[in-house]
Parts: sequence; structure tokens; C-alpha cells
Amino acid sequence: MSLGFAIVGCGMIADFHARAIADLRGAKLVACYSRNGERATEFAANHDCAAYTDLDEMLADPAVDVVSICTPSGAHMEPGVAAARAGKHVIVEKPLEITLKRCDKLISECEKAGVKLSTIFPSRFHGPSVELKKAIDAGRFGRLTMGDAYVKWFRTQAYYDSGAWRGTWALDGGGALMNQAIHSVDLLCWLMGDVAEISAYTSLLAHERIEVEDVAVATLKFQNGALGVIEASTASYPGYLKRIEISGSQGSAIMEEEDLKKWEFAKMTKKDQAIQERLAGKTHTGGGAADPKAIGHHGHTAQFKDFVDAIKKDREPLINGPEGRRAVEVILAIYKAAETGKSVPLPLKSDPVLKSRSSK
Repeated sequence: MSLGFAIVGCGMIADFHARAIADLRGAKLVACYSRNGERATEFAANHDCAAYTDLDEMLADPAVDVVSICTPSGAHMEPGVAAARAGKHVIVEKPLEITLKRCDKLISECEKAGVKLSTIFPSRFHGPSVELKKAIDAGRFGRLTMGDAYVKWFRTQAYYDSGAWRGTWALDGGGALMNQAIHSVDLLCWLMGDVAEISAYTSLLAHERIEVEDVAVATLKFQNGALGVIEASTASYPGYLKRIEISGSQGSAIMEEEDLKKWEFAKMTKKDQAIQERLAGKTHTGGGAADPKAIGHHGHTAQFKDFVDAIKKDREPLINGPEGRRAVEVILAIYKAAETGKSVPLPLKSDPVLKSRSSK
């Protein structure tokens, strides 16, 4: 039986969700919703689905089984909760939400309704990410010593000016970290494990008319004792592919977007050369480094496939609500550390009070 998908919010990222669904067996895009009737009609015409301007009416459509949330980041919870209460499974574009309280509300409502919830982090499904995780779990790196993420991207002033919500605390929830680097924050935590303590600096250096950071640097201490760095920017012209570097006492690896750049262990196996050859030169887009549209949708397709399988087999999706929440928690801790100039221990007991956010 094919599952019917509906998309809430018809902006840029919604097109990637629609393409991913179109490539998926056992799924069909049946509806879309936007408060803007013209935008909903245009999106529906482009993707051959029904257009709605009333969310409750769309959620009452029996053809809809899964709702994909593509609204601005700080407006994920309300439609997600409404979908869960209507008995629909929920996929949320990153971040899950912009505060822990809003994340927890969405998670609890989905649990209460007995529906599946997933946060979009397609980078986890890329080949190098999968191989890195396997090697770490197999102990091939020995004692993990360092885990680093570098996201030196570039966004023009026109990008921020293109939407009133962009670069605001209320709807973007943050800047280079919450909007762009969150993919790498998630990957780093997935590979290295939970973070125990964070120190950080953030700044707004190259853009105007926004409230949030365009540069951030954080130092991390993971619960396993390893150390690490997160660098995030939307002010690094011309923009470079994101990098993840993992180091251990018995091996190291470097991943650049979807390319495996380094794969070296004290004890190499016959499979290692094949892995290197298979995963070299796999990045065919700009990875979003300078153009947010210059990404592929294959990662989304892989994650949607896992979500459909989770529904049919009644299991947890590989990236569920709590997994999505973790990256938000780390980023909020970075903001708190940068604002106070003090290290912040994790887990957080609640949402940190951020003067920069509350003043807006």
C-alpha cells in the first residue's frame, strides 16, 4: 500500500521533499498546504497534488498518511502537533524546533498520538557517514581523541533579505549554527557521542539587518573524553564544502561533503581500499556551501525511505524526535557559552535564557 504524503509550507526546501517523495516506491505526494493560496496552487501544479490553504481541511483528507513540515524553523511545532493529533505521521525539516520546550512538545504529542516522528538530517545517509559510523562502532579508531566539524559557507546579503524570517531569533532560531551547520553538529554527535561541556564564541561580522550570528567557533569535550571543534560561518567567501574529521589512537578519517578524503588505520584491511575507491569524488553539487539550492535530494530520499519502512514495520525511524532534539541542545549550549563567556555543561536542564534572543 502506498503512503500518501502532504507538505506543509511551499518554500524552497519543499521542492526537495517533493522530489524525494517522487523517487520513492510506496509513497505519493497527495497534498500541499500554504497560507498563500497562489503559492499553494503553483506548488500543487508543479508536483501534481491537491492544494490547501486550510491546514485542518488538509489534515482531514483521508488520503494523507504522512505530513512533511517545511515551514520556517520556529514554526515547526504548531503544524507538527496538529498533524500528530490528526493521526498523521510527521517528518520535520531541520531543526526539529528552535527551543527544547518546543522540541519536547512535538515529541510528546507524537508519542501520545502513536505516530512516527523524524527530523531531516540527510547527511547521515551518505556513504562516507555510514562507513565512518560502522568503523567507529567496530572500534577501528581505537580510543577516540578528536572530532571536528568545519562549515565555512557563504550567504549573500540578498539571501537574508529574501525572507523576513531569515536571520531572526523568532523564526530562524539562530544563524550559521542553527540554520546551516546543524547538519554537521548532528553528524558529529552521531559519530562521537554525546557532548559533556562546551565553550564558544559567536559574532555577526559580515551581514546587515539580521539578529543572529554569521560566525561561530566552539570547543567541545565529549562524554567519552575526546575533544573537538565546531566552526560555522555564512561569511566565508566563496564558501567551501563542509568537513568532518575524526581522529583516534588507531585511525583517522576525513569526510568532505560526500567525499571520503582520508581513511587511514594502524591495521588496514582488504576492504579499506575498496571503500576509499567507492567513496572518493562522490560530491556532485555545491553542497549548499554558497548556494542553498545547490544540493541533491538523494539524502532526503534515503531518509524518507527509512521513514516509510519504519511506519510499515512499526519501528523507530533511524533519526527520530530525540535524535533531532540533541543537535538543537548542543547549539543552544553554544549560544549560552558564547553569551556568558563561560563553559556550559550538558545535558541542559531546560532552555538556556539567552539575552540576545529574549530581547528580540
